Amino acid sequence: MKRIVLIDGDCHICNQSVQFIIKRDPNAQFQFASLQSEIGQHLLANHNISSTMNSMVLIENNQHYIRSTAVLRICKQLKGLWKLSYIAIIFPRILRDAVYQIVANNRYRWFGQKDQCLVPTSDMKKRFLD
Repeated sequence: MKRIVLIDGDCHICNQSVQFIIKRDPNAQFQFASLQSEIGQHLLANHNISSTMNSMVLIENNQHYIRSTAVLRICKQLKGLWKLSYIAIIFPRILRDAVYQIVANNRYRWFGQKDQCLVPTSDMKKRFLD
């Protein structure tokens, strides 16, 4: 099953997250697109998600997940001990999302914006939706 992760293409931490996921996803089950891209906007519309979404979005099994739930569901599928972080799903979503939102609201200030695009390898290119 393919899973699609939509990220803020201008966000440094989001782009680092893509690289992090790819390194821990040997079966290439995750594909990626920018929220701002044409396909990203199309997927948001298909799932009735605001086009101004300020969150990582995971689409799997024709369902969408945002904020902390998206992050935890992604971690659950990664190799290594990252699977264990899924246990945080037991915390109320409102608390998890509050922490997520603090990071999201400060991500440019804390982590900066991308001033250069990632130059993906040919294997990485296959993982990005056009």
